[in-house]
Amino acid sequence: PHLMEAREQIVAKGLLGNVAHAEVCCYYHMRNRSNPADSQPPANLDYDMWSGPAPRRPYSELCHPRTWRAFTEYSNGIVGDMCVHMLDTVRWMLDLGWPSSIVSQGGILVDKQAKANTTDTQTACFDFDDLQVVWQHRAWGHAPDPDYPWAAFLYGDKGTLKLSVNSYDFIPRGGGAKPVHRDVNMELEEYPEDKTEKALERHVAPAVRVHMIDFLNAVAKRSRPVADIEQGHISTVSCILANLSQRLGGRALRWDAKTHSVIDDPEANKLLNRPYRAPWIHPTPETV
Repeated sequence: PHLMEAREQIVAKGLLGNVAHAEVCCYYHMRNRSNPADSQPPANLDYDMWSGPAPRRPYSELCHPRTWRAFTEYSNGIVGDMCVHMLDTVRWMLDLGWPSSIVSQGGILVDKQAKANTTDTQTACFDFDDLQVVWQHRAWGHAPDPDYPWAAFLYGDKGTLKLSVNSYDFIPRGGGAKPVHRDVNMELEEYPEDKTEKALERHVAPAVRVHMIDFLNAVAKRSRPVADIEQGHISTVSCILANLSQRLGGRALRWDAKTHSVIDDPEANKLLNRPYRAPWIHPTPETV
């Protein structure tokens, strides 16, 4: 709800002025640094079925349950895990559609001894023609702004807006507007069960509740929710394309949103459909 307030009271009212640049970032040390030996899957895990159509890696304790995100065979790394949320936030804040091109560079630059094969350092630029959104993650070192280690920053000619799941800060440029700071309202008094709910991320519970209510209202009214699946699709595909750009040596990928293909780049288009491991068959519009 604090981000809704930022959108309504800061962005929509024009307090930022002309927003021509945005940054999104994550500096959490969330990439697994361990290097466990390969081992046999536990007896209660059907590892072949668990792997599904993905390439079957040698099993280790990193594969299951949650640390599978250390591997590109199963995940899109920190870009797919964390960038997607902040890119989605910026797109929602500024009413952005598809980026026209995406370019990304990075690699494993520090944690070279870890078993993980996702990048520990990566930048990406999502070009929306009149505005560029620049992503950066480092799974090492310090965050430039300790209060906003996972965040979005909107830069306008009249001010700057810092956004995170925990707070927002509006910093005006020049006279007129006043600085604004808001912290997330965790609603613990309104929903005391949140205090004891196991593994609950309390700072995001209020936002989840709002989305659930909005979704149920959309079902009842046969309308689209705010977090429509199409919007999630745009943000997700954009992050996948960033990873493909990085994998292809950092070349720019120009995206055709109508055909869902990379313009004049057969090599990149081939990577959009990963071969499935037998007996799984990759679905197509004609087969689903």
